[in-house]
Amino acid sequence: MSTSDEFDIVFAGGGASGCLIAGRLAAADPSLRILILEAGEHTRDLPAHTQPARYLSHLAPNSTTLTFQVAKPSEHLGGRPLIVPVGRCLGGGSSVNFAMYTRAAASDYDDWEMVYGNSGWGSKDLIPLLKKTETYQGKPEAATHGYSGPLKVSFGGMYTNVGKAFLDVAQKYDPARGMTDDINGLFSCNQYGRWEKWIDAETGLRSDVPHHFIYNQSHNQNLQVLTGSRVKRVIFDGTRAIGVEYVTDTVLNPNADQTVRTARATRLVVVSAGAFGSPTILERSGIGGSDILRAHGVLPLVDLPGVGRNYQDHNGVFVPYLAAEEAETLDAFWRGEKEEEERLVAQWKIDGTGLLAHNGLDAGIKFRPNAEELKELGPDFASRWETYFKNAPDKPVIWCGASSGLFGADPSVAPPRKYFGVGFYTEYPVARGQVHISSPEDANARPEFDSGFLSEPADVAILRWGYKKSRELARRMNLYRGEYVPRNPRFAVGNDAYRQDEVPVDVGAPDIVYTEDDDAVIDPYIRENVQTTWHSLGTCAMKPRNEMGVVDERLNVYGVQGLKVAASMLPPQISIAPSNVAANTYSTALVIGEKAAVIIAQELGIRY
Repeated sequence: MSTSDEFDIVFAGGGASGCLIAGRLAAADPSLRILILEAGEHTRDLPAHTQPARYLSHLAPNSTTLTFQVAKPSEHLGGRPLIVPVGRCLGGGSSVNFAMYTRAAASDYDDWEMVYGNSGWGSKDLIPLLKKTETYQGKPEAATHGYSGPLKVSFGGMYTNVGKAFLDVAQKYDPARGMTDDINGLFSCNQYGRWEKWIDAETGLRSDVPHHFIYNQSHNQNLQVLTGSRVKRVIFDGTRAIGVEYVTDTVLNPNADQTVRTARATRLVVVSAGAFGSPTILERSGIGGSDILRAHGVLPLVDLPGVGRNYQDHNGVFVPYLAAEEAETLDAFWRGEKEEEERLVAQWKIDGTGLLAHNGLDAGIKFRPNAEELKELGPDFASRWETYFKNAPDKPVIWCGASSGLFGADPSVAPPRKYFGVGFYTEYPVARGQVHISSPEDANARPEFDSGFLSEPADVAILRWGYKKSRELARRMNLYRGEYVPRNPRFAVGNDAYRQDEVPVDVGAPDIVYTEDDDAVIDPYIRENVQTTWHSLGTCAMKPRNEMGVVDERLNVYGVQGLKVAASMLPPQISIAPSNVAANTYSTALVIGEKAAVIIAQELGIRY
């Protein structure tokens, strides 16, 4: 490209939604001149992106496929800063995430329509678009799943004995909840089941957006992708967006030339840079809370105080346990043992099966507490239950599942052996954070970030209960060989909560009885170990303007023309979501992309 080029549509960010929208529009009208500006690099045919089990490699400290956003230190997290990985590669989270196929509750989308007034965003409108994206290789003839879309959904390349052990215990220990053969059917929860993955059962390949919406259209010269380019701001003619300014990303080259270049958009600018990138692009463009803008020397164009507010994530804890030698885990592969890598790669190349076509997560549940468990959750959660969950039976309180390997701990410092984990995360945390610019000019500057994690007592109560529930499941699994002590709570010797079992207890054994002193151990443990689940959302919320909204139901930014936000990056982030979803966010990012493509096609008069 030259220093100034003209396009019909410019996308500021090449995450999952942005690439899906661009790909759909380019396929519908190949004459459309479309530009995607992406700060990261291409992912085409690279094993780190196409071979599913390699996803943990992106979390390495020297990773160039992620940016690590660091929040301010928080008293609610033991004085530590939360660190959130953010995608910086084409496809964003779709190219580097855990490949978890997890769908929202139908009522989550109904809330977007009924509670926040976004016509056309309810489940009845979005389910056909969810189906459009996928080819579901699990249960045949499931009404809420699609069978002809570009992205494949399967159980992966094998069914580990860790996942089997988790479900075997669940069926015997917690029979009242029962089992399901479609754990992501949208309209129910509170049953155990096998967990699907964004992995093609026939090839073992990751189902990402770039390979299925962008790279497959490389013959279309009107669809252009410019990597290594970070958007600085949107430029306006009055209040109409007419393009963007962008500079070179500095991750690979800290001394990169920062000459500002311009890409003109004759019809539309779409900001699709995630929960961190989208609000900061808007703020550098003069769109945001006037107090924030003036504090950073930015002349306000539109006073939108909701920009950067309403930050949400799912608060996750993965508790590791020692596993029997016969456990089928990814530990040796994740440690980088050459022999294991060669074995798994060889099998994957033959038929796309094995642990390389896997993410280590075979089974789980979206929990709703029963009456007795509500008592265990205690008064800190009581109001939240009554006002949010009680009358929404498809909304789970917490996700819980087993991992075939060591999650949530550094494999380089843990003893080289086999592990499994049982993790849990809050589906709808109460707490909110915020993301704002730290510099009015430097597009590469990290934002000012407050995660808000665990600043509300109800969120701590849910995770405390999640720890207790997950521990009961873990210690009954036949592969259990004790707790990995460095990453488990340290209970007082003599309390029932103090355990040194090196073999599983009987499925019918009594539950551990926890005292107030034990809870006083669990809570700091949670605060010191809770992590992001990479599910950042909400910072450019689709709400009414007077309710801290940033975009309307057509994804238009309030107060300007020719500018939409349809943001997602990792894994992916969905900045327009007005409220949380009970799911890993990839599925929701895809349906936002599909909906946005329909909206844009309608407005541009494209037959779609």
